[in-house]
Amino acid sequence: MKIVGIIPARLQSSRLPRKLLLSVTGKPLLQYVWETACQCPELHDVVIATDSEEIADVVVKFGGRAELTGEHSSGTDRIAEVTRRCFSHVDAVVNLQGDEPELNPDVITGLVHELKSSNCQMATVAAPMTSPAMVRDPSCVKVVTDVNGRAMYFSRSPIPFSREQSIESWFESDEPTPWMLHVGLYAYRRDFLLKLTSMPPSPLEQLEKLEQLRALQCGASIAVSVIHHAAAGIDTPEDYAAFVQRHSQNHRQQKLRRAA
Repeated sequence: MKIVGIIPARLQSSRLPRKLLLSVTGKPLLQYVWETACQCPELHDVVIATDSEEIADVVVKFGGRAELTGEHSSGTDRIAEVTRRCFSHVDAVVNLQGDEPELNPDVITGLVHELKSSNCQMATVAAPMTSPAMVRDPSCVKVVTDVNGRAMYFSRSPIPFSREQSIESWFESDEPTPWMLHVGLYAYRRDFLLKLTSMPPSPLEQLEKLEQLRALQCGASIAVSVIHHAAAGIDTPEDYAAFVQRHSQNHRQQKLRRAA
């Protein structure tokens, strides 16, 4: 199975302008995800799909491949353009998020394995939720799966609903809770990606503002790869500051280990 990884990258973002090019750590944020993807032997190529010549120039400088696209309303549409134009020979496409610099390569490997071992049209990732606040937060998307690990539904609401037990009480023990956080990492079979992006937004997608619901509502199957811990995404200045601090601490610890 020949698989390509594509990172959709736009310059502007509402909560943290130009975030993919922030480079307080010495590297642009986008480069971390590219380097992670390049570590995965399952990916035959890694490409950044962008409508920004500035981002494309930065990608070339750090040794990556950039493909310029038109304007798109979603990253999925952006990677579909590049897939259609440049990758007629691949079997599947992995959609990587450019704002997750601490993504573990093993997560990509698990996602690819989930797609390969299933007859699903696409696959995605989920991780256990770690607090009642996450369960209630509409920006933390929940996913419910069936007994075979296939997605039944995604929602911004706290699904499943716990009728007889409070959300807080579930987190007072070490037992697993019913809530899984959807991690925005996808693998698509090529033909399905092109089919999906040719469809209009579905009613549920428009209601919840979750484009993966378009796939479910058209009858597709989505395999879910469950990981232990989700990498932190960078959405706000506070998120980026925390990442910079973690990066500095890790760098200091590595220097101490080398000196020991």
